[in-house]
Amino acid sequence: MPFIVHTIALEAVAALRPVLDRLRRLDKSLHQQMRDAAESMVLNIGEAEGSDPGNARARIHTALGSTREVRSGLALAVAFGYVGKEGVEGADARLDRVCAMLYRYLKPR
Repeated sequence: MPFIVHTIALEAVAALRPVLDRLRRLDKSLHQQMRDAAESMVLNIGEAEGSDPGNARARIHTALGSTREVRSGLALAVAFGYVGKEGVEGADARLDRVCAMLYRYLKPR
């Protein structure tokens, strides 16, 4: 069963590219941390797609943590003045959607 969340996570990464490009010049450490977390988010969602239910759940937990880490990195980039809030809204909205979808997977009604 393919997860639509994987597609949205990839869209979020594409929306992050301008921010990451800017951070590469201004704050290499934050750039690398966010890039690693973004990769973890997408790769763990992908791994969950082909895993047994128990392992899939663990991978989704990891992906959710990584997604929240990227969002925190965006908030830091704004707080440090590296980018304006309007420069991260598209990426953050997609990341928020990814968080919601992963959370619903973990906590079904």
